[in-house]
Amino acid sequence: MERTLILFKPDAIQRGLVGEILSVFEKKGFKIVGTKMLKMTPELAKRHYAHLVDKPFYPDLERFMTSQPIIAMVIEGVDVVSVVRDIVGATNARQAAPGTIRARFSNSVSRNVIHASDSVETAKKEIANFFSEEELFDYELVLKPFFYAGDEE
Repeated sequence: MERTLILFKPDAIQRGLVGEILSVFEKKGFKIVGTKMLKMTPELAKRHYAHLVDKPFYPDLERFMTSQPIIAMVIEGVDVVSVVRDIVGATNARQAAPGTIRARFSNSVSRNVIHASDSVETAKKEIANFFSEEELFDYELVLKPFFYAGDEE
């Protein structure tokens, strides 16, 4: 089982989209193993977006991500990183495939309602930026047999 980080950005919270977006992942059979609401600090933003800090658009991104609360969530499942990336859609919501979260709820590159880790390695780093081990829960999802065959785990 893999884990990935999802961030509900300020626009998702302000627009009342969290429940609808979250339900997509729950209905897909992914297990929530950690969640919290927080105010992203400039320091956390710089750490999380370290690969973008030198880009000309970064100051606006940091202002946006630190302007309002966000919700950080860790979900778990088989191939969760790649499946979630497909569900979320392209960063530029105008180029996102129809039916993806960004295509449904955004028309922007930076105001695109959600972040999802782009690789298993990145997910591990990003999860550690937002959660301690004590904040992540290991429990049995009782509906798991209805989502996965025994050999898929």
